[in-house]
Amino acid sequence: MITELGHFALVLAFMAAIVQTILPMVGAQKRWPGWMAVAEPAATLQFLMTAFAFAALMYAFVTSDFSLKVVVENSHSAKPMLYKISGLWGNHEGSMLLWVLIVSLFGATAAWFGGGLPPGLKARVLSVQGAIGVAFYAFILFTSNPFLRLAVPPFDGQDLNPLLQDPGLAFHPPFLYLGYVGLSMSFSFAVAALIEGRVDAAWGRWVRPWTLAAWIFLTIGIALGSWWAYYELGWGGFWFWDPVENASFMPWLLAAALLHSAIVVEKREALKAWTILLAILAFGFSLIGTFIVRSGLLTSVHAFANDPERGVFILIILAVFTGGALMLFAARANAMEAKGVFGMVSRESALVVNNILLAVAAFVIFFGTLWPVAAEMGFGRKLSVGAPYFNAAFTPFMVVLGLILPAGAMLPWKRGRLGRTLWSLRYAFGLALALAALVWTLQSGRSALGPVGVFLGAWVVSGAVVDLWSRSGRGVNRFGRMARLPRADWGKALAHAGLGVTIFAIAGLTAWESEDIRVARLGESFAVAGFDLTLEKVEERRGPNYFSTMGTVRVMRDGRQVALLHPEKRVYPVAEMPTTEAAIDNGFTRDVYVVIGDAQADGGRTVRTYIKPFANWIWGGALMMALGGLLSLSDRRFRVAAGARKQAAKPVAAE
Repeated sequence: MITELGHFALVLAFMAAIVQTILPMVGAQKRWPGWMAVAEPAATLQFLMTAFAFAALMYAFVTSDFSLKVVVENSHSAKPMLYKISGLWGNHEGSMLLWVLIVSLFGATAAWFGGGLPPGLKARVLSVQGAIGVAFYAFILFTSNPFLRLAVPPFDGQDLNPLLQDPGLAFHPPFLYLGYVGLSMSFSFAVAALIEGRVDAAWGRWVRPWTLAAWIFLTIGIALGSWWAYYELGWGGFWFWDPVENASFMPWLLAAALLHSAIVVEKREALKAWTILLAILAFGFSLIGTFIVRSGLLTSVHAFANDPERGVFILIILAVFTGGALMLFAARANAMEAKGVFGMVSRESALVVNNILLAVAAFVIFFGTLWPVAAEMGFGRKLSVGAPYFNAAFTPFMVVLGLILPAGAMLPWKRGRLGRTLWSLRYAFGLALALAALVWTLQSGRSALGPVGVFLGAWVVSGAVVDLWSRSGRGVNRFGRMARLPRADWGKALAHAGLGVTIFAIAGLTAWESEDIRVARLGESFAVAGFDLTLEKVEERRGPNYFSTMGTVRVMRDGRQVALLHPEKRVYPVAEMPTTEAAIDNGFTRDVYVVIGDAQADGGRTVRTYIKPFANWIWGGALMMALGGLLSLSDRRFRVAAGARKQAAKPVAAE
């Protein structure tokens, strides 16, 4: 009964989205307040109905209702409760329901908290958001209905993919979707502004919180996915340049560019056309990611579906929204005349360079991701584009970005003097150079990657500190004044410092990692990068829904026990799939990473050991970036209400 009600609620949400799309847009064009006002209750009703449908499907997973096809294919009665719940979005149909839930949530949030928006703009924004909902409700109901029943329910289910039965993957998709779908609000604001024919400083202020929220969620989601790949897949890497990884990373880069570009619109009323274009492209790349994951176009461990018909439907959605928005952008180009004028040496120019680097880097990744498909379709050749291409093509952009970031963040608006700004950063530069020289002296192998990473990381972090210090003025009590700086300033510094930490950690891990693969016998010790490891025993165990071969590895250093690790090989009998569970001793400056393999003819076991310096700093830096974003988002000046003050000071044209 509950699942039938959930299906009915999903249909009602579809109908509410249609109303939300049509009536407010007509009302805004005709200046009919009553029709514009329909947007808010329609957005609220759409969200409530979708939330009920989502809760009904979750109830089916929790209670193991095997009359539903999606539950049979992605759950099992013996599965732990966390994975019963996460099984809801661990499949195509359920994840699409999560997608439309988040679309409706963002639309309802704009309806509830968008009191400072002009009525016409608000109606158009909610209308465009409703149109996105209409497209995906249609996609779900006509091609991917999660409430399909089976005529003869089986006794038990087929279980969830064992690789997805992990805490990291339980929370990774919701955060990633909050970021993906959150960019729909930036898109809606852009299209609404194009329809209205006006992009001004108030618009830049209104669009920034939504973009920042989406970027924060994307940062957390990407970090969780990277962390999962690191400890779950058993190969010891944190990023493989997998097509689906790239599909989430490209919108992140464009959202970062959009954030910085919107600052210029708000402060100087410049870069209007470029900012609108970025808003369209950021959401467009989110749709491209959805297409890649669900069309079967590219093979990936992360892919949800392999159905060309569904892929065609998503491709149509992509063409309609992105193509339509770009056509509207071309038609309205003359309405986005820039007002602010700035010199070659200014913060505006630094932000333009920042935008170019991030956007071009995103397109370089896009080219590498889709080139194998293009080569096969156009030339009949099967090609593979892997990590060497992406590392060589993407890294230079991040190096240049790291070099210019501290100075660019401190340049004054409109016109500045580069020499004066660089002089204020002299101690930061000296510290970064000294640390790089020290690392070059101490390291073996004389690879430049480690020292370059140390220099860039220290330069970005210390530059963020100097930026904060420079805002505290002169004289006594500078620490007190610095503590009272706006939270947005602290958030910017923390996010930039987080980027510096991540740059350093990736370079350090890549340059100084140690790897050892051998056949280890019980009781035999072996040395890896200063650690002594002993395989003490291997035993068979049974989990709630799997069988495990668990090893016990003692890790010693200088005669002292560092850790007792338990790497595993698991077999999930229902899914008939094995997994590798790495055992990791996390340290502040290094990880000891051990994976156990198959038994050998001589009685030994294959054991792979990695010593990974500064691995946790990668996700620590990502967490700093996300916290910096949250700190900025909490600043009252960056919420929509702040835009209302500007609106009150400057009347807006009639809607």
